Amino acid sequence: MFGKKEKPEKREGFIKRLRARINKGDSWLTYDLANLVPGGEIDADVLEDLESLLVMADVGVETTERIIADLQKRLARNELNDIEALREGLRQSLLDILKPVEVPLTISGTADTDGRFVILLVGVNGAGKTTTIGKLARKLQDDGHSVMLAAGDTFRAAAVEQLQVWGERNDVPVVAQQSGADPAAVIFDAWEAASARDTDVLLADTAGRLQSQTGLMDELAKMKRVVGRRDATAPHETMLVLDASQGQNALVQAEKFHDALGLTGITVTKLDGSAKGGILLAIADR
Repeated sequence: MFGKKEKPEKREGFIKRLRARINKGDSWLTYDLANLVPGGEIDADVLEDLESLLVMADVGVETTERIIADLQKRLARNELNDIEALREGLRQSLLDILKPVEVPLTISGTADTDGRFVILLVGVNGAGKTTTIGKLARKLQDDGHSVMLAAGDTFRAAAVEQLQVWGERNDVPVVAQQSGADPAAVIFDAWEAASARDTDVLLADTAGRLQSQTGLMDELAKMKRVVGRRDATAPHETMLVLDASQGQNALVQAEKFHDALGLTGITVTKLDGSAKGGILLAIADR
C-alpha cells in the first residue's frame, strides 16, 4: 500500500520574495554580502550581483555604476581578497559619496536677530515634516536652546492641532492662525513672537505639496522671502524631509525643491519601515 505523495512546497510569488529580500531584518550591507561569496572568492560575477543589490536598495543606476567602477579598480589591484575587504571597499565608496555633503546642523545666530535661527521644513504630503519638527524641538531643547514652532501648514485637516500636540509634549509655544490662513502671514507672526520672547530657534512647518505643483512651490518661495525681509540670511536652514520608501521619486523631489528654494539640508524619515534608504546616496552624488 502506497502512502499519499507529498505535495511540493509552494513557491512564493516573485513580488513577495523580492519584498522579503529587500526588507529582511539583516541589512543588504551585511547579510547579503556574505551570501554573495559562498566560496570566498571575489570576482566580476560577485560585483555584478552586488550591483543588482545596490539598485534594489534605491541607490540609483548612475551612483551604482560609480560605486561598482571603484570596486572594479580595487579588484584589479588585488585589494578585494575576501568578504571583509569587499565590505570595507564598499563602505569606503559610500563614504566618498556622502562625506563631501556631510555638514552638521549647527545652531548659530546672526547679529541682526540677536541669535534667532530659523529652520524651514518642506516636502511632499506624508513625508513626516510635522513629526520631524517635534523631534528637532526636543533635540534642540536638550542642547540648551529655546524653541518656538510656527504652524505654516494651514490647509491639511488637523495639521495645526498635530503641531500643537508636539508643542505640548515638548513644552514649547506654537504660533498658529485659523485654517486656510496665508502661511507667509503665520511665519511673519511667528518671527515677531520669537523676537519678542528672545527665542533661539524658530521651527516652521509647511503644508505638504508635490514638486510639480508650481503654485504651491511659489507659495514656499514667498514664505522664504517674508522671513528674508527680517533677516537677509534667513531661513538659516531650508530642510527637505524625504520618505525613505519613495525610491527614485525622492531624487526628483530633491532636485525640484532645491531649484525652487535652495536646500541646505535633508532629513530622511521612515527608515524603520524600509531596509533601503539608498536614495540618500543618489541625492548626495547628484
